[in-house]
Amino acid sequence: MPNLQKYLVNEGTVFDNHFCTVAICCPSRVNLWTGRLAHNTNVTDIFPPYEGGYPKIIREGINSNYLPVWMQGAGYNTYYTGKLWNAHNVDNYNQPYAKGFNGSDFLLDPYTYQYYNSWMSRNGGPPINYKGQYSPDVVAEKAYGFLHEATTHQEPWMLTVAPIAPHSNCILGEDNFRIDYPAYAPRHAHLFKDYQIPRTPDFNPTAFSGVSWMKDLPLLNDTVIEYNDEFQRSRLRSLQSVDEMIENLVTMLDSKGLLENTYIFFTTDNGYHISQHRLHPGKECGFDTDIHIPLIVRGPGISPGHVSKQVTSHTDLAPTILGLAGESREDFDGAAIMLEHKQGEAQKLSPEHINVEFWGNVIPEGLWGKYGDGFDPHTGSHLQGLNNTYKAVRIVSPEYSLYYSVWCTGEKEYYDMKLDPYQVDNYFVKIGSIEAYQIAGRPFEEVVGRLDALMMVLKSCKTNDCRSPWRVLHPRGNVNSLLAALDHHFDKFYRAQPKVAFTSCELGYIKEAEGPQHAHRFGGEDQGAALLGPTVQTTFQYRGRWSEWT
Repeated sequence: MPNLQKYLVNEGTVFDNHFCTVAICCPSRVNLWTGRLAHNTNVTDIFPPYEGGYPKIIREGINSNYLPVWMQGAGYNTYYTGKLWNAHNVDNYNQPYAKGFNGSDFLLDPYTYQYYNSWMSRNGGPPINYKGQYSPDVVAEKAYGFLHEATTHQEPWMLTVAPIAPHSNCILGEDNFRIDYPAYAPRHAHLFKDYQIPRTPDFNPTAFSGVSWMKDLPLLNDTVIEYNDEFQRSRLRSLQSVDEMIENLVTMLDSKGLLENTYIFFTTDNGYHISQHRLHPGKECGFDTDIHIPLIVRGPGISPGHVSKQVTSHTDLAPTILGLAGESREDFDGAAIMLEHKQGEAQKLSPEHINVEFWGNVIPEGLWGKYGDGFDPHTGSHLQGLNNTYKAVRIVSPEYSLYYSVWCTGEKEYYDMKLDPYQVDNYFVKIGSIEAYQIAGRPFEEVVGRLDALMMVLKSCKTNDCRSPWRVLHPRGNVNSLLAALDHHFDKFYRAQPKVAFTSCELGYIKEAEGPQHAHRFGGEDQGAALLGPTVQTTFQYRGRWSEWT
């Protein structure tokens, strides 16, 4: 995407440690638009019975309580074109209308992912068919019109553009359910003829140490690999229309004298795997292919050509954008991203953790996308698919880069991505001894104990507890990182913690099926006293209330 590089990467800041928290479109969009994690929005999937589509958005009250509505309340005119929600369709687009927009032109199901047969509703009007026109180009033209309209008014404005590229081309009919490689405009057909998916260590590995339904996946054969290479070529070709749109939007802003006074955010719902870990095209997994996604921001005060090492997620975008409008809320699970570059300060002040979660079945895409008796893209038998419910935590710091997950099956994963950046060496099934493995001089079992306790907080956290989970475990505030928690004086405390576990594998967030919910607090009733280096922390009870002093 050369225009993305020219106008946003070179002229803005790349947030190199940005993640989505749930690797599927609708729950991830709700996370982005509300600043709340999926276990707090109750939008966890795209299919019944725990669907994450437009009817669920209405039932959960999100249609009147998300960023576009808040931005209007802050005095902004808001505009949107492209995909908004799954199951926002030609029958329910006005039941009720999507709130929060001065101007809108939405792609509508069941045609959203049909590149040459899109249906759209403009400003709540009856759906119009654009059969034969390339959907990303149609959306781009809508975006140019809305940008012109927005800039004719005195009020500040926010425009969101959400083309479907590079999503798979999908037919979503009840009797004809197909997911295949994305279509691309004829003008881009000559590109990427020799491209191959990088043959990295996670590409169709001969030895694989994943868990649950993944651990027994067969090697992809040559036919599937060639198909996947062409699938990815198609994805890249489809992105060229998005790249052209970026140039045109930036050029329009520049011609209006507004470019240097406008913030531009570029990101995506989720990542994507294709042949990595023997997987057919798709998402929904906790691997970095699926959760580690782009965030690029250009705007006033943002350093050009800078790479920020802050650890950020989609949970932080609503607080960030609303903050630029001069507003804030108390119910965010995320925090505003530090956009201005201050050497070392942003990374120092940002947390190191990302809460990752998923419920439901895996959805392989493409012609060969079927896992045994699981999901078949040709029949749409997703409800008989393979359960993909897990909780995970991703930790990124200068000292370590880790992924730890607990599945509803009881299986676990641990990847040290300083040593194993492609996540092919799960320490829970590692062949041979791991006695030599250490972080900060501490052994594997002590590291995992800390991560499990951290996940115990994150898996059902709200607001401040999501932003500062270590403070839940250590209320005094003297522990704010895994490194600090690894102090050997805390070993007994962490060994006594309840463990993250599930009582059953469900397709949605059912709290009662997710085992223990509360971690012990250091210095709490269960803890007593403990040495803290040169100081002693003592707990005492006074009139029924627990307090601390040092």
